[in-house]
Amino acid sequence: MTELKENSAPTDTGLDIVPLAGYIGAEVRGVDLREELEASVVEEIRTALHTHKVIFFRDQEIGHAEQIAFARRFGKVTPAHPHEEEPPEGFPEILPIDSRRYERQLGRKRTSYDSSWHTDVTALVNPPAASILRAHILPPFGGDTAWTNLVAAYENLPKELRNFVDTLDIKHQFNTRAAEGSQRDRKVREANLAAYHPAVRVHPVTGERALFVSPGFTRGPREIRGFTPSQSEAILKLLWEEATRTEYTVRFRWAPGSVAFWDNRATSHLAIADAGHLDYDRVLYRVTLEGDVPRGVDGRESELVSGEPFYGS
Repeated sequence: MTELKENSAPTDTGLDIVPLAGYIGAEVRGVDLREELEASVVEEIRTALHTHKVIFFRDQEIGHAEQIAFARRFGKVTPAHPHEEEPPEGFPEILPIDSRRYERQLGRKRTSYDSSWHTDVTALVNPPAASILRAHILPPFGGDTAWTNLVAAYENLPKELRNFVDTLDIKHQFNTRAAEGSQRDRKVREANLAAYHPAVRVHPVTGERALFVSPGFTRGPREIRGFTPSQSEAILKLLWEEATRTEYTVRFRWAPGSVAFWDNRATSHLAIADAGHLDYDRVLYRVTLEGDVPRGVDGRESELVSGEPFYGS
């Protein structure tokens, strides 16, 4: 029998699910991601993901192939990224989160390409349903990642504010931060990804309502349908502050063999920008699962502005 840790939740499969914060995050113990997992174990992990929004695995000795195989147990795996042109050879599904590349692309060292709160690739009309990130090279300190629970953020709004936000549609777009004229800059401009999403989306599995705001993808002129840019700016600022309140977050300290698996439909995350000035490399590898088109509380769907949907296999 698996020895249960304090605050862990016993499961029928012998996994330990250990909550890490009051609103979000849990560590899953008692599983080796190199193995072919039983269907019951996959279902326990899926349930933990929907319950805790982001789950973590420690001491996993996996590579690209095992990471992709694990992800396929939960949905269709997409290509690495709509703008990615240099995935690891033989693994087009893998996106390197690599400080060395950012120095080449952006002209300066940084922890991550986007060091603001964001939900992955919401400029797509069908943003990824989930992401799985694996640590490879880490600084000896710094470079943590934080996640926030967008369901809790919505549920704790005053009722009158919830009713107002239910009606809003926000434009999300991918803005280039690469050097002008660079390959990355051209790729972003050619793809021209943009979509309108309901400010509140209904989770297709749990039925929960999430405050679907993503500061990293609403840069430039702020746009909420029916409001001026200055009005949109003020509304979005309020929603971002609510979505990223400290009590809704969990902060994760990476270590060799760490894996994070988050529900992209119910969370935003932030790469803590405290390692870019240090002379250390930080390399992690991400895969994403194909997402659905978000729906608002009245059933309305997100609208494609430009670009193409992003599908997996």
